[in-house]
Amino acid sequence: MYGWIWRHLPGNVWVRAVVALVLALAVVFVLFQYVFPWAEPILPFGDATVTGAGGRP
Repeated sequence: MYGWIWRHLPGNVWVRAVVALVLALAVVFVLFQYVFPWAEPILPFGDATVTGAGGRP
């Protein structure tokens, strides 16, 4: 997959590297702005169990 993306980017190696970096940053931005906030209520990260000292409830 990464090879296919690399072959389809325009320009020489430096231009491709910059474009690939911009694409990666765009993906991270979309994940943090839209995907993670949408999925947060669905995921069980808030369901933690804390026990007392010594592992006893």
